[in-house]
Amino acid sequence: MQIEPITRTSPNYPEQLKKYLKTDAPETVWSRGNINLLTSHDARQNGELWAIFCSNKCPGETILKAHDLAQRFRRLGKSTIGGFHTPVEKECLRVLLRGTQPIIICPARSIENMRLKPEWKRGLSDNRLQLLSMFGSQFRRSTVQLATQRNEFVAALADRILVPHAAEGSRTLELAKMISEWGKPLFTFDTKANRPLLQLGAQRLENP
Repeated sequence: MQIEPITRTSPNYPEQLKKYLKTDAPETVWSRGNINLLTSHDARQNGELWAIFCSNKCPGETILKAHDLAQRFRRLGKSTIGGFHTPVEKECLRVLLRGTQPIIICPARSIENMRLKPEWKRGLSDNRLQLLSMFGSQFRRSTVQLATQRNEFVAALADRILVPHAAEGSRTLELAKMISEWGKPLFTFDTKANRPLLQLGAQRLENP
């Protein structure tokens, strides 16, 4: 399956990037897989494309809540998008890939010559998976800076954002602040460890 470049002048270019990232919106986005997942009314489920972000270190109770919620998302067919890089994000992706709902994976690097996991290949074959990147072929390895840019890219594309946990002083919490300032729906779990997120205005979520 070929990689397709999507330029700012293309009809497939996501308008959300221009709206939220403004001058930082990438000139070109590279896509592999079902290019319609971002624009299809059915795939976005009436404005419910969910992004998932979580800090690397996460309380045990939150890990269980995130796992349970990923199972509910899978059963309900919720479309999701993310970098799926931290341990909790990876676990959510593992659960979601066992379903049939659309998933958009955004690596913090180029998707050219990227080795694909077997379950990703199955998702691509089933037309329910899209790999999407804002990085050209020169970016072959992820870095902290690229991950930060990628997370803002994902947040701009999503309709709703779930942050199971954002540690104090973390980049995830800084991202949540940006999302809150954008006015996008932000959700987290009602736990003591998530007080900083709740103070930002994140909505309490137990069931989608």
